[in-house]
Parts: sequence; C-alpha cells; structure tokens
Amino acid sequence: MDRKNNMKFNVAEKFVSVNGEGRLAGQLAVFIRFCRCNLDCTYCDTGWARDLGVAYEVMDTEQIYDYIKSTGVKNVTITGGEPLIQDGIRELFEKLATDKTLRVEVETNGSVDISQFMDIKDRPSFTVDYKLPASGMEDQMFLLNFSRVGSIDTVKFVVSDENDLNKAKQVIEKFELTKKCSVYLSPVFGKISPEQIVEFMKENNLNNINLQLQIHKIIWDPNKKGV
Repeated sequence: MDRKNNMKFNVAEKFVSVNGEGRLAGQLAVFIRFCRCNLDCTYCDTGWARDLGVAYEVMDTEQIYDYIKSTGVKNVTITGGEPLIQDGIRELFEKLATDKTLRVEVETNGSVDISQFMDIKDRPSFTVDYKLPASGMEDQMFLLNFSRVGSIDTVKFVVSDENDLNKAKQVIEKFELTKKCSVYLSPVFGKISPEQIVEFMKENNLNNINLQLQIHKIIWDPNKKGV
C-alpha cells in the first residue's frame, strides 16, 4: 500500500493494558482511541476524547498497524470517541483483517450502521452499545444494528438504574439478542451496585447474559487515562 494514499486519523491515545470489559476482559490488549464522538452520554468516561481541543497524534493506517505489531500484543481494541465516524475507517479495518494473528474488536456507540462493514473478509467483532434512557441518547440508536449483530459480536447495556434494567430486558427480548450474540450488562460506575443488577438477573431469569464490571476502574483510579 502506498503510504501517500493512506487515510490519516486523529488518535487521542494508544497504549497497552488489560482489556477492562467484554469477552476478552483480563487479557492484554493494545488500544487505539480516536478523537470525536457524535453522542454526549450523561455518564461518558472518555468525554475528554470528544473535546475539540484535545491533544492528538495524526497517524495513518500503516503507522497504526506498525504500532500495533510493535507491541507484540494480539488483541486489538479500536475505540473512541466513536470509531465508525472516522473518515476512512474501513481502510483500517481491512488492513487489520489481513493479519490473521490479530483479534480485533471495535467498540461502537450503537448510533452508526454497522452493516457497511459486514462484508469485510475476516471482519472485526463489534461491541455495540444500546444507550439506555439514563444516557440521554436512546433516541440516537440505529435499531437495525441489533438485528444485524452476529455470533462474533457483543451488545452492551450500560445501566444506571432500575428503569435502565427494565428497558435492557425489553430490548434483549425484542431483538432476541441472546440467540445472536454475547450480551453484557454493565453498571455505570458509582450509580448502581453490581448486587442490584444480579438481583434483577435472578428475579427475571436472565439466562445467557453476563454481568460486566470494568476491571480497569477496579485496578486503577476510575479517571486514569491510558489504562
């Protein structure tokens, strides 16, 4: 690939840490965090990355790939901000897909159509958020995403309260998510206790659904960057 023609991206941070959530939680991962997001959730813990004044590093597709390979880490988490609103992001996905030694996960906020990437050979897995009422962003959800997720994908519900839990249950049942993909319930840090979520799961017999705790916020200060 000609470097001159590579797409360029504004990278807010890049680092290696343990994966704090999802199927590979607790495993090492190399993180690429992009600037800019099209949503403004009430509980956002990376709001600094969507700030127009945030410091960033300009990297092209090949430079991102070279950095990932230099770490020796096989799990790759593409996050933000919102990765799917980055111009030329498909080029990066296609590049990473050519390397069969990598396991690539893309964290997306649920507002952008993922079907435009489903035809990529050996595509990345998507962790798709469903923004619940307390997020303030539920009306921005692209609902067809929840019909299109597949076995390598995950749908994540970040819950703040009992109302969020009830809505998550409705969405899981409506789209039959447990038959299609992995499903996670994750508490907003400091807003709802894990115990309350577990009690809700027990009371509603929520089989094939995972409680998820953000490991990085347990290990480090919840506001620490680069972890």
